Amino acid sequence: MDVKTLAWQEKKTVVSLRRHFHENPELSQKEFKTMDTIEEFLHKYGIETVRVPHGGVFGFLDSGKPGWTMLMRADIDALPIKEDPVNMAKERVCISENEGIMHACGHDGHMAMLLTEAKILAQHKDEWEGKIVFMFEEAEEMGERGIAPLLRYLRDNKIHIDTCFGTHVMWNLPAGKVGILYGSALAGAYFFRVKLHGKSGHGSRPDMAQSPIECFISIASELRSYRMRAVDPSDSLTYSFGCVQAGHEPNIIPDELMFAGTARCTKNDDGLAFRDTFLKVTKGIAELHGLTAEIVEDQYFPVTVNTKECVDLARKSVTEALGSDALDPDCPMWMATETFSITESTYPGVFFFTGINDPEVGSGSPHHTPKFDIAEDGLVTGVAAALAYVTRALAEKPETPFFHPTDLESMLKLT
Repeated sequence: MDVKTLAWQEKKTVVSLRRHFHENPELSQKEFKTMDTIEEFLHKYGIETVRVPHGGVFGFLDSGKPGWTMLMRADIDALPIKEDPVNMAKERVCISENEGIMHACGHDGHMAMLLTEAKILAQHKDEWEGKIVFMFEEAEEMGERGIAPLLRYLRDNKIHIDTCFGTHVMWNLPAGKVGILYGSALAGAYFFRVKLHGKSGHGSRPDMAQSPIECFISIASELRSYRMRAVDPSDSLTYSFGCVQAGHEPNIIPDELMFAGTARCTKNDDGLAFRDTFLKVTKGIAELHGLTAEIVEDQYFPVTVNTKECVDLARKSVTEALGSDALDPDCPMWMATETFSITESTYPGVFFFTGINDPEVGSGSPHHTPKFDIAEDGLVTGVAAALAYVTRALAEKPETPFFHPTDLESMLKLT
């Protein structure tokens, strides 16, 4: 299969799909029209589908020849961001028609690439072997994540997966290139949200109150030195508070404070240790101040770790099919976090970065910003790179002796 030629022949397909999804974004767990479009497209090419409640859409394609089953994934939700009609250089080629909602992370590109890959694979079933499961995942960004219902569906219906593949567009990677990393590709993340319940009072008599503000200051102070005390200097762990809300009058001590934030790590042991310490510190200091700590959000998503043998084959496949210039040898690890980490903890696999940066197009603004945009030629390279790896992996069936799956339910309890 000449994947490079086939991908460029379908440039119109991937571009039109990307623009449709970009113009019609939907927020997490509200992606109903998006899923209608996905299923309509897959059915057009004879691909059976299943819609999993609160999870997303599966498409099932069988080559008719025995072999491995590959899972290929795209996320489908948008973000509550008001889009800037001008990107880094000029007016956009397409813009959201849903006010205040934007595909500011690139999921429109992810869907477009995977659907285009599905079309090509369906039309060329005689040129590969095995089966492919296309997974379109709801709510990757926020709220009740779609990954748990999807993976439970596969498990409960005894659908065996041999290996998995995913990709994410990258704002600072040049269009026409892909990054394929050994080991950790994306960070693990701990999301926390806490309500501190105290006792209100007047500013003239703080001794008669139990201030959640003073309690929060103590918690923040205790955590400040955590990284220095507990994390190897050669590893990365960082945390931040993104939200602190309490009171509104200068002379009234409030009875409640809510704070929220995230921690990011390059090793799961470090991230889980921070979570454990955070919970102990928060509850312990609250008790010392005479308050109670209500843990509202407590989610941990693991580090996205690529399986070595899959990376070996992926790099070889991409360079042979697209040329050595298509692979960026210096692509760095990304401190963002992906729910694909859960899929890749369940099945051996690889997660690519697809370049979308092009100053002439005006792409190059970071993800989750109003000026974020995609150089669409980069999506064509993404399609070709995915097909190069997937068809090669199905043919060669690389052994992965050092991969050990994590217990699914134990992992999902943290998310």
